[in-house]
Formats: sequence, structure tokens, C-alpha cells
Amino acid sequence: MQYTDIGIDLGTASILVYIRGKGVVLKEPSVVAYDRDTDQILTFGEDARQMLGRTPGNIVAVRPLRQGVISDYQITEQMMKHFITKALGRRIYRKPLIAVCVPSGVTEVERKAVEDATRMAGARDVRIIEEPIAAAIGAGIDIIKPCGNMIVDIGGGTTDIAVISLGGTVVSTSVKIAGDDFDEAIVRYMRKKHNLLIGERTAEDIKIRVGSAYPRPEADYMDVRGRNLVTGLPKTVKISSEETEEALREPTTQIVEAIHGVLEKTPPELAADIADRGIVLTGGGSLLRGLEDLIAAKTGINTMTAEDPMTAVAIGTGKYVEFLSGAGN
Repeated sequence: MQYTDIGIDLGTASILVYIRGKGVVLKEPSVVAYDRDTDQILTFGEDARQMLGRTPGNIVAVRPLRQGVISDYQITEQMMKHFITKALGRRIYRKPLIAVCVPSGVTEVERKAVEDATRMAGARDVRIIEEPIAAAIGAGIDIIKPCGNMIVDIGGGTTDIAVISLGGTVVSTSVKIAGDDFDEAIVRYMRKKHNLLIGERTAEDIKIRVGSAYPRPEADYMDVRGRNLVTGLPKTVKISSEETEEALREPTTQIVEAIHGVLEKTPPELAADIADRGIVLTGGGSLLRGLEDLIAAKTGINTMTAEDPMTAVAIGTGKYVEFLSGAGN
């Protein structure tokens, strides 16, 4: 039975499943809705995401992964089981080999938790791969060559920055500032500047539609609905991309500083390679407009985003599985 080797990008914001020979077959938000009274899981993924901030008291929509690590073991295990079954269909003759990626800064305990949850979810064998390596493979970089490549993978919960050469990580760091922090910064800004209380889904919507990390030639605008903190009534405010740049300045500056820190620790030969080849961005957070311009402006190094940054890690994890199991397996 083929198609049983799979790669999973177990992200804070979303889970992607890659099946050998088929590519990325599933992409769902890492959200689970369950009933507190009965302890019963109601739904997973997109259906559960729709419930975020909109549930009655007994139903909770939770994200079992926080900042790239498992915060609720049981729920993560059931979520993985659900998505693996959904991706493979019911007809599994043998358990799959599963490669899962983790942020480069995780501890042994956190790594073990991911491994155990994957085994319990039905894996025959588990391989753990570091996110920057998976992102580099998925972005189409030949990581085996003796030449420095810099990858910045901005996910939902963590940003992984690594310099890769000869198939391994030379210098890396993982900072707990990423897409979710962009959303939180927008929530804070709206509260402070406009006295408007908004939820994380609205904040994400603002980030996607008018979010910007760098001044743009022309401003974009959007209407935002929320609750007025003074009157307690619903209110609509028009906000511009210039305001989002101000709102996001703190988290984006922290990411740039982390990139700076990794460059400072990079051996000179590899630093010269990076200056030539540029910095590659992957992950959903890299879709924030103006981010590559900001990094290029602050580091003086040409910065580009991978072709499909959202799926790069999942594709890289899957390709890693193919590499492990060999073409003939």
C-alpha cells in the first residue's frame, strides 16, 4: 500500500498534511471545539475556528498548541488522529511513517510530547524535523550544498530563523513572536487608539486585508466593527494600512532584531553566501505586506518570500519523509 508516508506541519495556527505522491492534501486551522459539561469534542478545524469568540458558556473553542508547542496533550492527540484519518481516508492497511516538524528552540520534553502524541494518533514510526530545515526544503533550496542559506519561518506562534549549510543548522534561534502576536498588537492598538474592542478573528482579518510592516506608496482602508469601550455599544471605525504599520511596529522590530542576532553569530564565509543569495521567508506570517521590504531595509540583504510560504514547511516535511523512506519503499 503506497501513500502511507506523511509529513505534518503541526502549527500553532494551522495543521497541514502532506502525503507522499499527492502533495499537501489538507490544511485546517488548529482549533478544537469541545463541550465543557460533557468533555466531548464537537468539531475540529475550520468549523471550530468559526466558533472562536462566539460560543455559549459550555462550549469552548481552543487552540491546543501555543507558540509552537503542545499546551493540551489529549486534545492535540485527538486533533491529529482526526486530521490524519481525514487526509488518508478510512482505508489504511498499515500505519504510516509520519514526520512532524517542531520549532528549532523546543526542549527535549516538548519534542517528546510531539513524538508521543503522533504515535498515539496512529504513526508506525515518527521522525521529528526542525522547522527551518523543513521550510528550506519546501522552499526549493538545495540544503545539502556547502553554502549558507538563511531561512526565516514566521508561523502563528513562533518565528524560526536559521542559517543552513551541508544539510544542517549552523546558527539558529526561535522567538515566540509571530502571526498571533501581530493579531494581538492590532487588538491592543484598536483598544488604545480607537476605544474599540475587537476579537482575534477581526484582528486577523485586518492583518490580512490592510496589514503592513513598511510604509506603502498608497494607503488601504477598511471598516472595522467592534464594541465601543466607552458606550458599550457596537461601533464601526475606518482604519488605514498606515495605522496597522504603527500597530505592528513592535512585533516586526523584534523579528528584525532576532534576524540581526543570528547574522551576528554566523561564520563569515556563510555570511558572505547569505549576502549573495539573500534571505528567504516562509510561513503564513511572511505574507504580511511590506515585511520583506522592512527586513531588506534593516539588514541591507535582499529578502524574498518563498513561492508558496504557507505550505513550504509541510512540503519540506513530506519531502523529508520521501528522502527517509527512499523512493522504492
